[in-house]
Amino acid sequence: MPARSVPAGTPVAGGVFSETLTIFPAEDTGTMWKEVGIDAWLGARKTSLEDARATVTEIIGKVQSGGDAALKEYAKKYCDLESIAVSEEEREAAYEKVDVEVTEALVEAHARIERFHELQKPKDLWLQEMEPGIYLGMKTTALNRVGIYVPGGRAAYPSSALMCAVPAWVAGVKEVCACSPPPVKPLTLVALDIAGVTEIYNAGGAQAIAAMALGTESIRPVQKIVGPGNIYVTLAKMMLREHAEIDFPAGPSEIGIIADETADPAIVAADVLAQAEHDPNAACILITTARDLPAKVGKEIVSQLADAPRKDIIEQALKNSGYTIVGSIDEAIEASDAVAPEHLSIQVADPLPVVTRVRNAGAIFVGRYSAVACGDYAVGTNHCLPTAGYAKMYSGLDVQHFCKTASVEMISGEGLEAIGDIVETIAEAEGLFAHANSVKIRRCR
Repeated sequence: MPARSVPAGTPVAGGVFSETLTIFPAEDTGTMWKEVGIDAWLGARKTSLEDARATVTEIIGKVQSGGDAALKEYAKKYCDLESIAVSEEEREAAYEKVDVEVTEALVEAHARIERFHELQKPKDLWLQEMEPGIYLGMKTTALNRVGIYVPGGRAAYPSSALMCAVPAWVAGVKEVCACSPPPVKPLTLVALDIAGVTEIYNAGGAQAIAAMALGTESIRPVQKIVGPGNIYVTLAKMMLREHAEIDFPAGPSEIGIIADETADPAIVAADVLAQAEHDPNAACILITTARDLPAKVGKEIVSQLADAPRKDIIEQALKNSGYTIVGSIDEAIEASDAVAPEHLSIQVADPLPVVTRVRNAGAIFVGRYSAVACGDYAVGTNHCLPTAGYAKMYSGLDVQHFCKTASVEMISGEGLEAIGDIVETIAEAEGLFAHANSVKIRRCR
């Protein structure tokens, strides 16, 4: 089959291709691993939030009016709650239900995550003399109280507890509370305890977000809510931004892989399956210049999938996944930037030039040994990342998410004389004469 070109200006979800993109369809691999167009893949990632809006609106209203009682009513699907808050005894008892080896791994992961995030911490205050008598700078202040959401529907996600809590503490946040679906799983409780979070609540889904944003009898409102979740959690976060800021929209997991002929098909397939096992709605896309690579990867997927414990979930996710063959690394980068994947794995002969040119990705993994799973758990970077193309405009979770800044100006009499005429002239041109007068009075004293 001949190559086909996508002309300049062709619209795709989130943007247009600035140059012609040559796509070479590969032969049918005989598996669910298939060719997929960039625009089609992106369109499928934009889950319609509107489908959940009526349900989330109802949940928010019930929590706002019913408080703790509403949370307990929603929890009945899973258990009968005596208390929304998790007690200290429950936290301590959780350690007895978690293998010592797992606890030790979480402690080590916590240390690595903390070490990397410490490097991100901004100065509390800096000032620079811009000209004689004029000092300008920035003051950074941590938020006072934040809430983290730790998913817990399909499985326990202790790593998400660490990823959300650590940067908040590093930033200097005074109070961190956490919500997770009831009853909160022991692994999650242990991770939160290791991370220093002792204010933990039995609340999941959109109702947990509403509780943290609006407050209930047990849960005091927070300034910001972070953490991944399903479509209902994501929509609740977006709908309640007037009450509490959020990190970013984060939906089902995804990976984009840029690969050339040097890529190992077994490693590419392993990365695909690793993301696919997260959720039936997860998605993976391979963008490659090697025309024979997709078929090789397809065979590896079949082989590795045979004994996979989460095979059913992976098979569902593979329906959302596929590959695109392009004509050059330049085109691969352009296609990847259009996708703006949550995770981007670069598996090419010379990866660093690709890293410098990529513009849109939640996190970037360079070379064959940089497994995304390392970033998920222990290398130290954060795994809470924007999905569904939102990496075009949002950054992954970091220390700065938990801070706010204020500019600082300190002007002497000499400095005021240097800019006084400019300020007065522009102020009077705008008809703001009191502005101009506030400078004139100072210059006369």
